[in-house]
Amino acid sequence: MRIGVIAALEEEGDAFFHAQGNVDLSGPMPMRRLSANGHELIIAVPGIGKVNTATAATLLITLERCELLLIIGTAGLIGAREERCFWLESAVQHDFGAERSSGFVHYTAGSWPIGPAHVEPYAAIPDPGLGLPHARVASGDAFIECPDHARFLNEGLSADVVEMETAAAAQVAARFGVSWAGIRAISDEANGESVGDFQANLRRAARQAGEAAERLIGMLVAQS
Repeated sequence: MRIGVIAALEEEGDAFFHAQGNVDLSGPMPMRRLSANGHELIIAVPGIGKVNTATAATLLITLERCELLLIIGTAGLIGAREERCFWLESAVQHDFGAERSSGFVHYTAGSWPIGPAHVEPYAAIPDPGLGLPHARVASGDAFIECPDHARFLNEGLSADVVEMETAAAAQVAARFGVSWAGIRAISDEANGESVGDFQANLRRAARQAGEAAERLIGMLVAQS
């Protein structure tokens, strides 16, 4: 299988099959290519945010002909969970909707943000038995460091973790009819301490997610 891996940050990409493969710097973003367990892996590091991620996802699907997108890295915890690494079973965009006098109203990404509010999550591939707890991720172009807003996203979207990429990749994957999967490890708790916590925990959380993603690649081979 040809798998496109998206890791927004260099630290997140490096933690996945560390120091293996060859880096291609000829395109709009670094891409590292390697073979593992019978799969071709192309690891794109586009930078943070939904636009960078959507660009990477489109390139991996259209130019690299990837059959599966895998989004890995870190996330902020916004739910009452004890676990620190998650299989992302679904994804929503938390900054798509309508801003009204009564507050922000969420809608399904790409839909008309008019009329009765409804959010349809993007579903990942079935968990092959990786053993990680499942979570819903809320993605948006904002670093969340406010517990009140984190609670709003948790309660309004039934989301457990928050970051800036996965739902954008999922939307692109849905448009092209390609499957996706996601693994995120917790770096912070989306509160007033998040900036310092993220910087302190980035490498550790990236390794945790990267190691889980390596196990996933092996399981995909076993099931092929």
